[in-house]
Amino acid sequence: MTFLSERRPGLLVLVDPSRTEAPQAAAVARAAQAAGAAAVMIGSSFDGTRNTHLIAKALRTGAPGFPVLLFPGSAMQLTEDVDLVLFLSLISGRNAQYLIEEHVRAAPFFQRHQVPTLSTGYILVDGGRVTSVEAVSQTRPLPADKPELAAAHALAAKLIGMRAVYLDAGSGADRPVTGDVIRACRAVLVEPDQLLFVGGGIKSPAQAAAARAAGADFVVVGTVVEQGPPEGLAAYVRAVRG
Repeated sequence: MTFLSERRPGLLVLVDPSRTEAPQAAAVARAAQAAGAAAVMIGSSFDGTRNTHLIAKALRTGAPGFPVLLFPGSAMQLTEDVDLVLFLSLISGRNAQYLIEEHVRAAPFFQRHQVPTLSTGYILVDGGRVTSVEAVSQTRPLPADKPELAAAHALAAKLIGMRAVYLDAGSGADRPVTGDVIRACRAVLVEPDQLLFVGGGIKSPAQAAAARAAGADFVVVGTVVEQGPPEGLAAYVRAVRG
């Protein structure tokens, strides 16, 4: 199990390097640490290489010792300035580039840099609008009213050997992943070392609390931080910790 297992349940604060400057990222990291979040996470469906590296350094500088995770959209976004990489496979889609090709491209990086990874089945769930990850990956999300379909994907990920599942409605989604979908996936991820992440469209502490109550180990917020003062994160942390 990773160090994340000791920090659950928890709030993860997602920073988009394509929409965040280094000073802002450092401020978010400080606020997240002060609020009691589990970690900060870098993630973007569209960013290249340079910004990810710079923002990773800014997060470390802003909150020394606070965990930094990477949620890469491609092998180009890898950086050694993080504590853990979510090694994502977009299992809800059928685009080979995001099922295996980017992973092969990433392999030489991990031969050079001893950065821990967490094999993660990434499941995109319909959040009411076309999001960046859907457009970039050219994959359709799973329907929000078919929890059994999401659960089948989650179970397949576990059987393949993946150690985590990430349910995502996408950045800026109109609605978050439903409780029914979360509960269905939690029901097949029963081992203590199986982690369940839920993000996308979570715009209030009540929605964060609902995701946690349905079975999420970690609730991810990002857009809400970009649109408001990071000092409001404490309410989300309290909601997730219950």
